[in-house]
Amino acid sequence: MSENKIHTFEGNEIDVHWDQRLCIHIGECTHADNSLFEGGREPWCVPDQVSKAEVREVCERCPSGALSYVDKDGTAEQPAAENTGQVVYNGPLYLTGELDIEGAPEEMPGVRFRAALCRCGASKNKPFCDNSHIEAGFEDFGAIGKSGPGLEATGGPLKIKAMPDGPLKVEGNLTLRAASGRIAWQGTKTALCRCGASKNKPFCDASHREAGFKSD
Repeated sequence: MSENKIHTFEGNEIDVHWDQRLCIHIGECTHADNSLFEGGREPWCVPDQVSKAEVREVCERCPSGALSYVDKDGTAEQPAAENTGQVVYNGPLYLTGELDIEGAPEEMPGVRFRAALCRCGASKNKPFCDNSHIEAGFEDFGAIGKSGPGLEATGGPLKIKAMPDGPLKVEGNLTLRAASGRIAWQGTKTALCRCGASKNKPFCDASHREAGFKSD
């Protein structure tokens, strides 16, 4: 494996970028019903094996933003029409939409549209998930009790700010889905737990203070 964290797979019409810092190995790419990604092949991603449309579709399946693409005709990825957060059973928060994650590096283009954010507090790549919840034994089944004030619109910029030693402050139109898939909460402003200790997950209840959560 190269020490470079970002790997580029070139095609005649479209290139694919894989950022191993963000990859949490969900497998949406390798389980796709085509030959774009094949484990054990060298290289394991060959953009010219499939159509450009298939390349874009598979990359946009990646919930962490680890996969992105550069279409050589200038067609750029567009944000989903609705900003959504999917709470994962015993895992991270998947966000999709027009994401503005404060401090996200420019060379992580995928997280402008898709991101997996840490909920357990143990990630070494905060605010992003790195699968540390598995070793940490994080447990939250993903129920959401609140319904929120509602929405007049569903898209637009969603600003996410990781507060120092505190929650994720979120501003913008957002729909949260419980781990069951149910639309549970809708609103334009909230604070989401990222320490793993809240008794009102996925929302912050200030438990990070008593828990001594450190974001760095």
